[in-house]
Amino acid sequence: MNSYNINKGIGRTVEFKGLKAQYLFIFAGGLLAVLIVVMVLYVAGVGSYGCMGIGGGGAGLIIWQTFALNKKYGEHGLMKLGAKKRHPRYIICRRQIRRYIRSNPKKETV
Repeated sequence: MNSYNINKGIGRTVEFKGLKAQYLFIFAGGLLAVLIVVMVLYVAGVGSYGCMGIGGGGAGLIIWQTFALNKKYGEHGLMKLGAKKRHPRYIICRRQIRRYIRSNPKKETV
């Protein structure tokens, strides 16, 4: 009887043509946005060659930048970069030091 390996990719990230994780969403969303822009321009009356130029240039830019980000930051690097921007550089505490040292005695209950 033959044995088959099922679900070999569980736990691994999704990859398509070298793009991993969130870069797939950036890639797909960018191409969808370029398509919508081209459709709006065509309906607005821009010539077909102009629309094709804008669409081809925009799609090329999206593809180039997405692969560049994937190469530069890796699978989780873009999320780490975003998290790093949200963290404060230093913590400012403007309370007096006496407030931290002072202890409050507990009141006895009757």
